[in-house]
Amino acid sequence: MISIYQLKPAFQNLLRPLVRRLAACGVTANAVTMLAMIVSLLLGLWLYALGGAAPAFYLLVPLWMFLRMALNAVDGMLAREFGQKTPLGAYLNELSDVISDAALYLPFVWVSPFGWQIVCGIIVLAAISEMAGALGPMVGAPRQYDGPMGKSDRAFLFGALGLWAGLAAGMLPAWTFWAVGFLVPLCIVLNIVNRIRGGLAAASARKTS
Repeated sequence: MISIYQLKPAFQNLLRPLVRRLAACGVTANAVTMLAMIVSLLLGLWLYALGGAAPAFYLLVPLWMFLRMALNAVDGMLAREFGQKTPLGAYLNELSDVISDAALYLPFVWVSPFGWQIVCGIIVLAAISEMAGALGPMVGAPRQYDGPMGKSDRAFLFGALGLWAGLAAGMLPAWTFWAVGFLVPLCIVLNIVNRIRGGLAAASARKTS
């Protein structure tokens, strides 16, 4: 399945000089992971607390989504390429993504024509999707990143919605209710199925090799 995640290697190559400098300065992968989660929580909860009263601030969402994707790439490169992999880092990496996603999606309950049902449904499905990917090693398979609507795809989607909401005073066309409320959950369900199937296939291949 096509996913923005497939662009990650090229994105990492652009960031590699910065990562080398950060490693030389003693910056750790876990510190970067925690920074990304804390900023995501603060931004998401702040926008939610505004209750849609200042929709122009949704323009911060696409900016932060891009920076968060960069930080996620940086922490992974620090861990893999500079010997910073730790058991704690594995927990932080998986849990912080789910927490950050939930915080950043939550403010969209105030964006018309969405609401609690659509946004909370996507939050729950996104968490299940990441769980399905993270469970791969438990069955003897690698961590699964299959699309569609993986973490990077959802970041792009909600970044675009944030840009649109910020420019449109928090009022999107009625058809977006069905596009986001039906097609996005459907894609995430397909994502979950693909990750389970991919994990099972990889586990089976390892057993027979």
